[in-house]
Amino acid sequence: MTAAAATADTGRSTAALPGPWGAALYECAITHVRTAPVRHAFRHRTYLWLVDLDHLPVLPRALRPLARFRAADHPGDPRGTLRGNLARYLAGQGVDLAGGRVLMLAQARSLGYVFNPLTVYWCLAADGTPLCTVAEVHNTYGGHHRYLLRPGADGRASVAKEFYVSPFFPVDGRYRMALPRPGERLALTVRLERDGASPFVATVRGRRRPAGPAALLRAALRHPLATLAVSVHIRHQGIRLLLKGLPVHPRPRPLPDDRTGSAATEEVSAP
Repeated sequence: MTAAAATADTGRSTAALPGPWGAALYECAITHVRTAPVRHAFRHRTYLWLVDLDHLPVLPRALRPLARFRAADHPGDPRGTLRGNLARYLAGQGVDLAGGRVLMLAQARSLGYVFNPLTVYWCLAADGTPLCTVAEVHNTYGGHHRYLLRPGADGRASVAKEFYVSPFFPVDGRYRMALPRPGERLALTVRLERDGASPFVATVRGRRRPAGPAALLRAALRHPLATLAVSVHIRHQGIRLLLKGLPVHPRPRPLPDDRTGSAATEEVSAP
């Protein structure tokens, strides 16, 4: 079903993001800092899309291999739609998305590959007021988990860690997330808190560009094979941490909504 048809079927009235494709691109710097039990830090550059799930960008045929948005790349029915699958998840959490709007920040499938350590959904009511934020975490072995957040006006929220992402941290502690809705600038922070300390902090910082042919080609040339590079970077950082002697924590049984719950390295994935 096309975005236009989905909108007509449900009576939603949403406005696309500015730009020729109704979407935005953020060229980003992602930084991760681990302070315990050893110090380890790095920076990775990539680009992310901000899209309206009711107005997914329609690219010229020649550019479609560089950006595809598929329900199968996220939790839910792979034959459904991104919005429909998210709406069903939210309904199970007591949140009614009917008539509302969803903005999604993620990497697109590019050249046949995609990996999103963290996808963020900003869910708005029909009048534009925030309903909730969803932080969707994936690991490198196909596992995923969603955190439903009720942030304040500053985009900050706290939630217990429930998903095994890194073999170097157990599943305990809490996340303090600052996920304000992006504007001209993107500024996200995820902080893991354990035993009164913050052993891990990840940040994403970027500047918005209207998505269009020139902007996409420029981003793809600056960051070739960007989605594959994330997975490669995860494994590289994991090897470095193993060489530093970090102990590996055993993997617990997966949660009901985790696809596999398998281990991945937390250094590039959302922690």
